[in-house]
Amino acid sequence: MKAEYINPFLDAARNVIEQLIQIRPTTGQLQIKEVQFFDQYIWIEIGMTGQMNGNIVFGLHESVALKIVSAMMGGFVMTELGEMGHSAISELGNMISGNASTILFNQGVKVDITPPKVVQSAAGQFKAKQALTVPLMMEGIGHLDIQVLVG
Repeated sequence: MKAEYINPFLDAARNVIEQLIQIRPTTGQLQIKEVQFFDQYIWIEIGMTGQMNGNIVFGLHESVALKIVSAMMGGFVMTELGEMGHSAISELGNMISGNASTILFNQGVKVDITPPKVVQSAAGQFKAKQALTVPLMMEGIGHLDIQVLVG
């Protein structure tokens, strides 16, 4: 598993989040660790095929998702995710992954991404045992975990 697989997703996530919610995320410690899923989390899964095969999984606590969706909605305070919230958080994952695939293409790596799938109870959803993972911390909002499961 190569650490450079996650860099395009980190760059894309920082740029997209900064544009959408006007907060510059800071990057936590890159690790290879066992895939763990937590209660009260939202998981956005994006599949990749081509020169990289696997999944990118974005994980965030429901309260963080609500804050991000509220910011995406121009400050309208969301109290529950519902259909519109799931759509917005799904689009966040799509925007990050689309930008990352452009970065990868510019580096000579051709990948196609699948539409995002939002999962609320991810236990047992993913086959990989280990992932490259790094948190993005957003001041006043929380953190977004990026997990790269490349086979």
